[in-house]
Formats: sequence, structure tokens, C-alpha cells
Amino acid sequence: MNKTLLASNRSVLIFLLVLAIFTVAVTLMAQATGFGLISTSFVKTLGKTLCLCIIAIAMDVVWGYCGILSLGHFAFFGIGGYAVGMWLMYARTEEIVAASLANQPLPATAQEVSDAIGTQIFGVVGSSELPALWMFAHSLPLQLLAVLIVPGLLALVFGWLAFRSRVTGVYLSILTQAMTLALSLYLFQNDSGLRGNNGLSGLQNIPGVSAGQDWVSVWFFWASALALALAYILFAFVTSGKMGSVIRAIRDDESRVRFLGYHVETYKLFVFTLTAMVAGVAGALYYPQAGIINPAEIAPIASIYLAVWVAIGGRGRLYGAVIGATFVSLLSSWFTGGGAPAINLGFYKIVWTDWWLVLLGFSFVAVTLFFPQGIGGLFDYVAVKRNANYGPDDGSWRAEEGKPE
Repeated sequence: MNKTLLASNRSVLIFLLVLAIFTVAVTLMAQATGFGLISTSFVKTLGKTLCLCIIAIAMDVVWGYCGILSLGHFAFFGIGGYAVGMWLMYARTEEIVAASLANQPLPATAQEVSDAIGTQIFGVVGSSELPALWMFAHSLPLQLLAVLIVPGLLALVFGWLAFRSRVTGVYLSILTQAMTLALSLYLFQNDSGLRGNNGLSGLQNIPGVSAGQDWVSVWFFWASALALALAYILFAFVTSGKMGSVIRAIRDDESRVRFLGYHVETYKLFVFTLTAMVAGVAGALYYPQAGIINPAEIAPIASIYLAVWVAIGGRGRLYGAVIGATFVSLLSSWFTGGGAPAINLGFYKIVWTDWWLVLLGFSFVAVTLFFPQGIGGLFDYVAVKRNANYGPDDGSWRAEEGKPE
């Protein structure tokens, strides 16, 4: 991280410091590494929240900075989850199969092991063979490459087709939503090769690791915090300097930027593809902590929620995206997990598990109407008020006239 980035965006250092303090605090309070003040399930919730912050930052860059309202970035998030989930499920099933076949008089052949793994994984959808899609599921390095390559390649092809046709605005948003819907509908089919509606489960069980979930939750929390820090630095670099100026100019007036000689489509394609790859990494870290992934996670509504988080936090500000994702994620866990007490009005009882989405919708409408800069805009307002100087600018005529003869 160079001095220019720090000088132009001091919020990077502030964010990294806050994230470091938060990580240390959670570590000291966790059951495995500290005083046991917070449960393992809550450590997982915090780790998942950090992953949601990563994809929120990616969404903020593509929408808040570049002006592309993508309603398909959760598809890239889900693809990353499926890629790492395939290895987790395969390797874990391989351990179980190897242990069950160890007592046979003759050692099992590689084909027998493969058939047994296929039956274990796909028996729930009436199959016993590993689809071709799983040909690299035995290799962790290859699946980790898929976490980056598959979302990046899908975004590259889709973006190239859309941007070269100069599709913009609401039409582009509809296209990204259609892409997400098509992918989720395909994954719902049992012959998709990814167990259809059942999805991939048992992802919290890490193959070859004998440590309990209390330790595993802390490890993934650390990995999520590190990934968030790196993503913040990466996107702070992308949105600063000349590139950042061009990206914001495309958001504000795409035609003028094209008239000035910049290849707008290249910039948009770069931002769209890069944010998709980062979203894939976030998904790869999220779903082992969630323990399961199914096609419902990739439904278009998830990407709409993502846009709501960024809007509530304040788009056009990286820290605003983090604030929005954290605020909504933790409140959602509290309301839907039974933490919020029900309100008895006498004639009706408000149960927040049923009314949480309504409350989220009202929050989005209220922010849009009354505070479009979002929660993150409060920091800008305080900074402006603190540094306000209502006198004449240096060098102005009023400043010159105010000087004594």
C-alpha cells in the first residue's frame, strides 16, 4: 500500500485499525481462544458477516463507483461457495467411504471407491455416479482456482456481451437479474450435477481436521477478516488515482467520458469481472461457516438484498458498504433468530421472524427518501462540519480585500 493511497484515503488506515481491534477482541472472547464470553455459533455469525462485507464492498465498487446496478453478484458469491463446497463434500465423503471399506478382506479398487463416493453424495437425487462437473473435486488447489476463474469467466463473457452492446441502466440490471435467475433455476434441477434443491451440506466438517467446531469457527473468522482487509485495500487502490476518477466519471456521465477518448467498455468490464472474482472468494469463505449451500442462495432476491445493504450503508463509500452489510446482517440474525421480543398489541402480536423483511423494506425506503447518503454519510457530515471554513478561500478577492493596506 503506497503513500499516495494513504494520503488520499485515510479511511483505509482507520478501517484496518478498527478491523484489527475487532478481530483481536473476538479472539479474546471466543470459546476456543479466549474467555468463552461469546458462543461458537456467534463467532460463525461474525465470520459470515465479514464475508458479506466483502461482497458488499464489491457491490459498492460496481454500483456506487462505476454506476452499474448489478442484480447478479450474489450468483458469483454462490458459485464460489459451490466450488469450495464440492471439495469439502467430496473429501469428507471419501474419508467416510475409506473407513467403511477398510474392513473388507480385499482392498477396494479406485473404481469401487469412486462408485461408493458417488452413491453417498448423489443417492439423495437417485444417482450413483459422479457427474463430469466433479472431475476436479478431489483437488483442493483446482477447486480454489475455480473459486476465482469460474465467476471471473462468467462475468467476463456476460460483461463483454452486455457492455459492447452498450446496454446500460435498468436494462442492464434486468439482464444481470435474468442471468442469476437462469443459473438458480438450472441448479434446482437434480441433473445439474450439484444435487438440485438439496444442495451441498455438511460443509462445516473440514476433512483431515480433528479440531472441534469452536476452533474451526475461529480459523474461518481469521481468514474472513484477512480477506476483508485485503479486499478493502484492493478496492481502495482501484477507486483512487486516475482509474478511480475515470470510474466515477463513467458513473456520472458515460457519454462524456467516451467523448474524451476513454474506452468505457474496458473499464466497466474490468470492474465487473474483478468484483465478481472477489465475490467468489467471499462465497468460498462464507458457506463452510454456514454449513450448507443450495440454489435458493443464488436466487435474484439475494442480490436485491445486497443492493439494499449498500444503499443503507451509503453507496460510493467503501466503509459505507461495510457498515450496511454489518448492520443488516447482525440485525437480521437478531430478529430472525428470536432475539427480538415479540410485541403484543392486544389485537395483534408482532413476531419479528415474520416482519423482519417488512422492516428492512421500510428502512430502505426511509434511507432512500430522507437520507440518500446512507449511514456512512453521517461520517462525511461530521467531517465536513468539523473542518468547515466559511471564510473566503485563499487567493479570493474577499481575502485580498480583507487585508490591511
